[in-house]
Amino acid sequence: SMLVHKGEADGMICGSVAPYREHLKTIVDVIGLRPGVETAAAMICLLHPTRGPIFICDTHINPDPSVAQISEMTLLAAEEIRRFGIVPKVALISHSNFGSHRHESAFKMRDAFFDIKMRAPDLEIDGEMHADAALSEEIRNQIMPNSTLKGSANLLIMPTVDAANITYNAVKVLADCIPIGPILLGVAQTAHIVTNAVTSRGLVNITAVSTVGAQIFSEDEAPKILKETEAA
Repeated sequence: SMLVHKGEADGMICGSVAPYREHLKTIVDVIGLRPGVETAAAMICLLHPTRGPIFICDTHINPDPSVAQISEMTLLAAEEIRRFGIVPKVALISHSNFGSHRHESAFKMRDAFFDIKMRAPDLEIDGEMHADAALSEEIRNQIMPNSTLKGSANLLIMPTVDAANITYNAVKVLADCIPIGPILLGVAQTAHIVTNAVTSRGLVNITAVSTVGAQIFSEDEAPKILKETEAA
């Protein structure tokens, strides 16, 4: 972390040994967060054999994120997805389908939807909704024909780290997906933390992401979408 902070290295990858949170604390303490960012988040990309890339956030950091944290991680994740040359299509995931359950967790995701739409009105997003409704336009149209989300979502924002991590690990195995990440969002310089289950292929994948991040990174430049938010 100090090598990156001092400019002796353009990026770092760690985490194959020791708990994720130990590495995260060091990165936040030494490298810090980007200007305007209050909470880091972790996003996984799963390369599905037929659907292509599906992104899941936040898989490792925020146990029960607030509305503000969900909004921030969504904007950071959407900006990162654009770096892949992909247009983000966001679904806020819940056990509730557009108000079918009156529960604090569902209210949180719905409130986050309104907050994000105010901050990034051009972002294609909807929720709260079930995961099947997020991935199937046919199912979603049966429930909410006027949904602002079209087609299949490619970014799933989860209500808790439990939901995100469980979903990621289950889908990874059941659908035989290729994982990329976790991709660390919101830090001031390029740094990513893998887990002790990482494979050699996984290290190659996250190295590619880190290299691209280092090439386009500017220490004094916050993510474009956050700049637009501040301007608004």
